[in-house]
Parts: sequence; structure tokens; C-alpha cells
Amino acid sequence: MRIAMWSGPRNLSTTMMRSFGARADTAAIDEPFYAAYLRLTGLRHPMTDEIFSAHEADPQKVIDHLTGPVPGGKTVFYQKHMVHHMVGGIPMDWLGRIEQHVLLIRHPARVVASYARKMEALSPEAMGFPQQEALWQQLSEVLGAAPVIVDADNILQDPEGVLRRLCAAIGLDWDSAMLGWPAGPRAEDGAWAPHWYDAVWRSTGFGPPPGPLPELSGEAARIAEGALATYERLLAAHV
Repeated sequence: MRIAMWSGPRNLSTTMMRSFGARADTAAIDEPFYAAYLRLTGLRHPMTDEIFSAHEADPQKVIDHLTGPVPGGKTVFYQKHMVHHMVGGIPMDWLGRIEQHVLLIRHPARVVASYARKMEALSPEAMGFPQQEALWQQLSEVLGAAPVIVDADNILQDPEGVLRRLCAAIGLDWDSAMLGWPAGPRAEDGAWAPHWYDAVWRSTGFGPPPGPLPELSGEAARIAEGALATYERLLAAHV
């Protein structure tokens, strides 16, 4: 089984990669289109040179890997994807060759607040808000049914309960190993991990339940408010 988990940045996505990667039957890959995205857009992100040195930038080669044999002789291939990486020049005709697609969403106020701590430039597209709903519609057409949606805040409220429902929804046996892992980096972590993954590297499981929504102002507040309707439409279909 190949599982494509689609989210924007700061959506609990790396913690979810840790959770699935803790399963003995699962191989994980971290944002496989990141290098291709940077090459095609010409953007310079933190550690761009390291990303190009360590990761494949040819989209077709990435696709061949994602749709080929599961690495390491495992039976499950967990693929952590960022929706905003799927820019023009990256084919999307491979989606139907992935057995399970899941959208991981989070309240936009939390996403924006977390993203702003790492990056100065803010935009809805950089955080994947419009792309996530567009992908939901595209996957619904390709698959003939809406993909599974899971909410990050709900996971933090009840990790075992939500993960059990998620596994059932995608036809994967439950494994309690998904609830904990040793601290530190992992082989599947992308070259960008030293910039982004400080909290995940310290973690040994899911964090505490989320507190009140962060207070935002200015451009950050405008972006979060603009994305709220999209988030609520997707939230209505979560597991």
C-alpha cells in the first residue's frame, strides 16, 4: 500500500511521518517533490543548496520512485507531500497509481502563526490553502470518491482514537507503535530538517492538546481569515 499524505507546511505533517515511520511495516519519504519545486520556481528557501545536493529534482524520476516498489522490502510506503510543491511542470497523472490519498488539514490561524516563526514572507499559496481544496477536488475526480481528510487538532486531542479511525478508513491494520518513537533525526528526514524539525527531533510522541487559537494581526490575520472557509469545508468531511 502506498499512502500519499497531502498537507501544507506546519500541519503536523512531520509528526505524522514519524508516527507512520514508527511502524515496522512502513517505509517513509519526506516531501519528495521539494527539490523539483525549487528548481521549477527558482525560489530560494533555507538550505536550498543542500536540498539540491541531496534530493532528486527531476519530477518524473520522483514519480517513478513513488509508484515503484516499496523501499526496503516493506509493505507500506508513506509519502509526505506538500500541496504547494505541485506546480506547473510536475505531472499529476500518477495520482491514480497510489492506493490511498489522505488530506491533513489544520486551522489556518495555527498554520500561519507557526509558519511566520520560520519564514518572513507570507501568502496563502505558500501555505497551501487554495491548493489543498483544489487537490481535494482533483482527487475526488480521479478516485471517483472523496479522499480521506484528517484534522491535526483532532489528532492532538485524541491521537489513538483518530489514528485508529484513519487506519480503518484506508484499510490499514492498527499498530500501537504509531503513538511513540525515539527522539532525534531519522534517515527519511529531508536535507531541510535542521531548519524546520527542531521540535520534532525533540519529540517522542504526539504533543499536548492544542490550546486557544493564536492571536494574529496584520497580514497574518488577513491570510488566516481568508483561508477559514476552505478549512471549514474540508473539516466537514474529516474522519
